[in-house]
Amino acid sequence: MSPSRAPTAAVLAVIALALSGCSTVAGVGRTALAYAAPGPLDARYAGFEEDGHRVPAIPDRYLGNDMTRREVAYFGPEEPGTIIVDPAAHALYLVLDGGKAMRYRVGVGKAGFAFSGRATVARKADWPGWTPTSNMLRREPDRFGPYAGGLAGGVGNPLGARALYLYRGGRDTYYRIHGTNDPSSIGHSVSSGCIRMFNQDVVDLERRVAPGAQVIVRAAGASV
Repeated sequence: MSPSRAPTAAVLAVIALALSGCSTVAGVGRTALAYAAPGPLDARYAGFEEDGHRVPAIPDRYLGNDMTRREVAYFGPEEPGTIIVDPAAHALYLVLDGGKAMRYRVGVGKAGFAFSGRATVARKADWPGWTPTSNMLRREPDRFGPYAGGLAGGVGNPLGARALYLYRGGRDTYYRIHGTNDPSSIGHSVSSGCIRMFNQDVVDLERRVAPGAQVIVRAAGASV
């Protein structure tokens, strides 16, 4: 991430918001991965238990090719604590002190490409519930109708272990940064959803980010 590629107000001009809500799996409610022992590639992605939820380890086959979180050099003007989302590059950066950033790999659905510009983390949730929006129910009643009353938080929930809810001007953008029960989707563009992360990564990110944190979502033309 070089100074010449740092986000600017012009590059990150807000495009029309056309989100209809985040749904992150092709088949909502499908069985999550079986709980597994830590793999040899990276112990940070081992399985863990929390509040009665048993989160599976990330299989090694999804952790190669620079897919794990790591510190990188950062030369942009943003303050530490700022989140920069680069959907086209399937990357999310949390700006740290000392000219560094923590880079996480992400998966991006259609809704993840429908928003750019600035927003604020208005709230965070552990083991968030998920409810399809009215647009989703109207567009695909057979798919989303069974979940009209909402789906409780848990390992099988499409929002995973954590969710960060982005607002702008005091209003919900319906843009989410969240976990996933489908680790194979990380690093790829998929059919639905916003910005999804390995559950282990979204837990790490949520611990580092305070409500009110600024978020910059890059448009495709500003991707690194």
